[in-house]
Amino acid sequence: MPQASGPLVLSVSDFVGLLNQTLEFAYPNVSIVGELVNFRVSKNRWVYFDLKDELASVKFFGTVYNLPGPLEDGLMLQVSGNPRLHPLYGFSVTVQSIQPVGEGSLKRASALLEAKLRAEGLFAPDRKRVLPYPPNRIGLITSSQAAAYHDFIKVLDGRWGGVEIQLADVQVQGEPAPGQLVAAIEHFNQQAQPPEVLIITRGGGSSEDLAAFNTEPLARAIASSRIPTLVAIGHEVDISLAELAADVRASTPSNAAEILVPDRRSELVHLANMQQSLGQYLTSLVIDEQVALKQYSSQLSQNITQYLNSQNQYIQSKTNLLTALNPVAVLKRGYAIVRSSGKVIRSGKQLQKGNTLVIQLADAKATARVNDIQLQ
Repeated sequence: MPQASGPLVLSVSDFVGLLNQTLEFAYPNVSIVGELVNFRVSKNRWVYFDLKDELASVKFFGTVYNLPGPLEDGLMLQVSGNPRLHPLYGFSVTVQSIQPVGEGSLKRASALLEAKLRAEGLFAPDRKRVLPYPPNRIGLITSSQAAAYHDFIKVLDGRWGGVEIQLADVQVQGEPAPGQLVAAIEHFNQQAQPPEVLIITRGGGSSEDLAAFNTEPLARAIASSRIPTLVAIGHEVDISLAELAADVRASTPSNAAEILVPDRRSELVHLANMQQSLGQYLTSLVIDEQVALKQYSSQLSQNITQYLNSQNQYIQSKTNLLTALNPVAVLKRGYAIVRSSGKVIRSGKQLQKGNTLVIQLADAKATARVNDIQLQ
């Protein structure tokens, strides 16, 4: 045990424990900005690197889950973590979060991540889905305090109205933003009756302001969403990874509302024009049908007349034939029908002397007796 009046003497283990207690009390969490050097990943899990400036270098240790995306030496990073003195491996900072800083590093880190995700097919056009038009229910992910939120609502209500909006009020910049954005997407996707489309939006800003929209977790959450997504980042020249991963990209929050719903006034004018055109079409159709019906009626009348005439001619010809074949007509020409005992006599061989004959003329009947038969 150390003496009260003498210098503090500690074992190595006690010193490490005491120093870690002091660091945990005085500096439980620190954020350090510096240039990334000696970056390496071990066993696809552990991450080791240093941050340096002109005068010093600090070691860091973490896991691949702490990475915002692919990194390379030379990037400027802001790393938050817990300073610790390891009993065997010396001093390092255990990483909690990593964020590129400075426009150059932000763009380079974003380019590295974009290349990685593009190679995986995360931005492929054939993955893009068509948004419902117009949707009845919208999941809106943004900050309720931002101008982007009010612009979107104003344009949406002014154009269409009647759309149910479920708001996920999140931060859209700063360290908590990526996690809150991802959590909001997951929240909507887990609902029993999810919205028909997710809108993720914010106004413009610097590269640092928009860093949350260039993170790997957010890009993957947007790409894997079961609900179609629309991302709108206002007035920004560079396209964020969140926009590349979305099904549809809008240039501003107002443009997002214009994409989602039609303009009520334009639709009313369009409907009026359609009604007028339909009325004109129906009127023209009725007139055409009336003309066609008149022509058909006239043709039908002609066909019926022709048919009746042909039938009359047929009947007349049959009548003439029947008249010609009528026995009465034959009798009128001077012939007679001779019967004996009710039978028609067609041959002299049927006759015998003394037979009584009934002779039918055209206008009378006479009775005669056979006195003589001369066969020919």
